[in-house]
Amino acid sequence: MTLAERLQSLSTERLLGMRRGIEKESLRARPNGALALTPHPAALGSPLTHPHITTDYSESQLELITGAHLGVQECLDELTQIHQFVYRTLAQQGAGAERLWVGSMPCGLPVDEMIPLAHYGSSNIGRAKSVYRMGLGHRYGRRMQTISGIHYNWSLPGLGNAEHFALIRNFRRHAFLLLLLFGASPAVCPTFVAGRDHGLQPLGPHTLHRPYATSLRMGRLGYQSEAQSRLAVSFNSIGSYADSLHEALTRPYPDYEKIGVRNLGGEYNQLATTLLQIENEFYGTIRPKRVIRPGERPLHALRERGVEYIEVRCMDLDPFEPVGINTRTMRFLDVFLLHCLLHDSPPDTPAEIEELGHNQHHTAAHGRQPGLKLVRDGREVGLVDWAAELLEGCAPIAAALDLAHGGGDYRAAVAAALATLATPATLPSARALATIEADHDRSYTAFVRARSEQTRRHLLAQPWAPEQQAKFDAMARVSVQRQKALEAENTMDFETFRQWYVAEEHLYV
Repeated sequence: MTLAERLQSLSTERLLGMRRGIEKESLRARPNGALALTPHPAALGSPLTHPHITTDYSESQLELITGAHLGVQECLDELTQIHQFVYRTLAQQGAGAERLWVGSMPCGLPVDEMIPLAHYGSSNIGRAKSVYRMGLGHRYGRRMQTISGIHYNWSLPGLGNAEHFALIRNFRRHAFLLLLLFGASPAVCPTFVAGRDHGLQPLGPHTLHRPYATSLRMGRLGYQSEAQSRLAVSFNSIGSYADSLHEALTRPYPDYEKIGVRNLGGEYNQLATTLLQIENEFYGTIRPKRVIRPGERPLHALRERGVEYIEVRCMDLDPFEPVGINTRTMRFLDVFLLHCLLHDSPPDTPAEIEELGHNQHHTAAHGRQPGLKLVRDGREVGLVDWAAELLEGCAPIAAALDLAHGGGDYRAAVAAALATLATPATLPSARALATIEADHDRSYTAFVRARSEQTRRHLLAQPWAPEQQAKFDAMARVSVQRQKALEAENTMDFETFRQWYVAEEHLYV
């Protein structure tokens, strides 16, 4: 079938049934640009049970979560309201109020051991979440875990497992385009790479960078793992994907066996000594997802009930946008994901998986370099030429979405992407570097600190009704009550619970 025929097979009803949601991570930072070492603010509620406000790796790293929305603007509106509540809560600290760090690469970090792990209370599931994070720290270092980004959760009615995995394969092939268009992390604070071989160049006394980088977050200094690089996970079917993860979740890994589950004092180092402690430890630009039931493992949920939605994981925070993303970018992601779905998607191979890793790292580190080449089917191809080809294929999809929704917003999103491709100086990564050099004395920290303060003032100045405050206050109270109920329901000691949770049979039942 041609693209036009496949587009025609998607009814207006299905296109209008597309849903999206956002998970957005941000560090809490002090006014001077250093990591806030304070506990998760109690007024925000319980990070274990709150539906919209939790923590990611660190106690200092907020994660703000919307519901699934039919409308792009409605999704962004909810994300904005969650931000408003958080900023108003932080503002209660007074003159030294913390702010959300608006860059993907972290603020000034202390030594590794001082970065606080997220704490979720004394319930077994809460303790397991903290021990898992302790394991991540032992395996990869705590600094790596302080990187922040946006996850875009997306679904379309009527898709089966095979279609979801076809979409994922094409997404992995073409994700370099998102790093180029939306990558916004070309520079870092030196505290992030202290004591590491990093290959970065000085931009100023307190900043390291790569001149043509788009997203250092998605490169070799970001969410990468030498151990996981040996995993050639196949996305050819739900079966091949599940088998790959199953092996990583059940196969002991010698380096992690040396760490051990517990230290000599009896304290926990990690949940397990396998290559992956749990499914979420598998790093990737995209994941197949399913809402899980209480106590259920994600792999079991996928095997039992199939893929429900996909999670895009390669989006940097945009420091020029108040909540890290805007509706134009969200609409482009909708178009791009449909492009991945509607085009032929041959099976992946180990050789291609290796190519994809090369393309990701090359684009992350050098994406704006004139004449940059990537690899496609064993042959070199110009990054800009390939990107233009993909954007040309997005045009009819954007037109179909505009026909379904009315207006021209989706075509405008693709047109904006074409315009930035033609003028690389307007790409977020280029804008960030130019602003750092021109306005902030070549200091990454000064740049993001200024953008963070501007964002804080902007969101605090937005209208905020007493009813909105009351709604979020109530959610916070209910979340604390739910955490206490979970803690009161503990019926087994933690070690018994841990062994039950990581048991191989739990991946099936």
